[in-house]
Amino acid sequence: LTVALGQIGNFLAYTAVPTVLVTPLGALGVPFGSILASYLLKEKLNILGKLGCLLSCAGSVVLIIHSPKSESVTTQAELEEKLTNPVFVGYLCIVLLMLLLLIFWIAPAHGPTNIMVYISICSLLGSFTVPSTKGIGLAAQDIFHNNPSSQRALYLCLVLLAVLGCSIIIQFRYINKALECFDSSVFGAIYYVVFTTLVLLASAILFREWSNVGVVDFLGMACGFTTVSIGIVLIQVFKEFNFNIGDLNKPNVKTD
Repeated sequence: LTVALGQIGNFLAYTAVPTVLVTPLGALGVPFGSILASYLLKEKLNILGKLGCLLSCAGSVVLIIHSPKSESVTTQAELEEKLTNPVFVGYLCIVLLMLLLLIFWIAPAHGPTNIMVYISICSLLGSFTVPSTKGIGLAAQDIFHNNPSSQRALYLCLVLLAVLGCSIIIQFRYINKALECFDSSVFGAIYYVVFTTLVLLASAILFREWSNVGVVDFLGMACGFTTVSIGIVLIQVFKEFNFNIGDLNKPNVKTD
């Protein structure tokens, strides 16, 4: 139930605010989950994990302050125009070619030994998942209206739903494969950084959300995203380290 509510919240967020803000902020589930687990499930949260939670929250605040203040695409007509843009079509062709190479040639041979293969597949599929989610929200606004564009909106919504469903199914398959072969903490940290980077790239090409962002805001968002990523790495990768603040007070005993 909570996962379903979370996904509904993500869907509503993608339809209301820019993608460059929603996608990086999805990382907040990691520090909040770690904090709740430490109190409710009595799981140990070391000093590096606490520092990671602090960095994730601080980076998120920076992202919110410097994010775009308005949407660049707000209607179905604008969405259709962006989807047929030659630059975006060329980007999709490159992504599809890379996915075919990774899935049919590289993954069978090197997937179980190289973590970046499965991460690349899942992250490239995010180029379809997040823009499709945002596009469904925009197209759904015109489906129930009595105007000539409602039929086109319905077809567009169905196509985006099919793309979204296929990409999610393939992502789940390769995420499960990755978790069978690699440590979940390392996979989760690297996957967040690569997935978010590629989703922001796809959204920037499709929705042009960076067009109204100044240099200061761009640098602020870059610093905020970097801070969040470092926090996620500290929480996920170093959570098994047995290190606490009390260890700093222990004297070093030198032996001859």
